[in-house]
Amino acid sequence: QVQLVESGGGLVQPGGSLRLSCAVSVNIFSIYAMGWYRQAPGKQRELVASITRRNNTNYTDSVKGRFTISRDGAKNAVFLQMNSLTPGDTAVYYCNTVTPSPRSWGQGTQVTVSS
Repeated sequence: QVQLVESGGGLVQPGGSLRLSCAVSVNIFSIYAMGWYRQAPGKQRELVASITRRNNTNYTDSVKGRFTISRDGAKNAVFLQMNSLTPGDTAVYYCNTVTPSPRSWGQGTQVTVSS
């Protein structure tokens, strides 16, 4: 079972940036696609960005042009660079597999965008 540890969240003002990190317990190239999900209060968890083994990326419309997902095979890590943050980005962010489907979840990291 894949173990995931997210970090890098915090409180940031609107327009600010954060870089989230995810440590993965297995060789990330053994996983077809990894992604970052988020869950805002009272809302369902959503996939915001994904990256495949071949470094093909995909983003939900609301973060396109602002968020960048990347991966480091040597460190078995996945990252999410978030720029131009808005209060609408406030959520708990989780990394997890996309393909195959997630089986369990880590603690996540809280991102709060507020002035």
